[in-house]
Amino acid sequence: MSGFDASTDSTQPEGIRLQKVLAAAGVASRRVVEDYIVEGRIKVNGVTVTELGRRIDPETDLVDVDGTAVQLDVSKRYVMLNKPTGVVSSMKDENGRPDLRLFTEKYEERLYNVGRLDAETSGLLILTNDGELAHVLAHPSFGVRKVYIAKVEGTVTAQTINTLTKGVELEDGLIAADKARLLDTSRGSSLVELTLHSGRNRIVRRMLAAVGHPVTELVRRQFGPLHLGTLPAGKTRELGKIELGALLTLSRRDSGAAEAPGEQQENE
Repeated sequence: MSGFDASTDSTQPEGIRLQKVLAAAGVASRRVVEDYIVEGRIKVNGVTVTELGRRIDPETDLVDVDGTAVQLDVSKRYVMLNKPTGVVSSMKDENGRPDLRLFTEKYEERLYNVGRLDAETSGLLILTNDGELAHVLAHPSFGVRKVYIAKVEGTVTAQTINTLTKGVELEDGLIAADKARLLDTSRGSSLVELTLHSGRNRIVRRMLAAVGHPVTELVRRQFGPLHLGTLPAGKTRELGKIELGALLTLSRRDSGAAEAPGEQQENE
């Protein structure tokens, strides 16, 4: 439920005024939202709204302001976690290992992870109670881009970087990185940045092992429009309005892709 009750608006039972909904969602004051409407900056279900009396159903209508999606349901929570190594991406691990409950118990809502990182991989993980968004973003067919930094054994060459972007043959088929960069090489190890949209299981580790450079440390720095930034390992923070808008816009862009059959969500 969105928290809005259309029956409390006695002037018309069909929906709630757009400016009231957006003000409650924290976009701006009602007066400012009215200015946005007049300026043609707001769309409802993809159509620009120009009339101030427009009413919507916040539970079914999709609204964006200046091309950025707005979450009308104020009960939804979106949290970024810098998952430390040694923690499994599960709300209850059957083997008794540390799990994500370490970071979700302080929130009133029941939060779940979007996708997975394996126990020995650290970095950006999204926790939310928005099941629809979680399903879309985690589904491999949607192809959300992720950026990883891997510390690997050996000295990575420019030729190896080229191989990673041209394609590596694995047991489940050819896979190519969207981007690959060599960040540093010293003392028999290298730092490599990989950008991928694949949802295949442990794909980063398998790709680098296939080119002769096994991973010793792996961190996810970016997920779609979200950047880990300076968030310390083991800490959480709620997404800002700009971050949330970008994430919702991404999830709505082609949500139909998540309906296609595919593998389980990624586990790097």
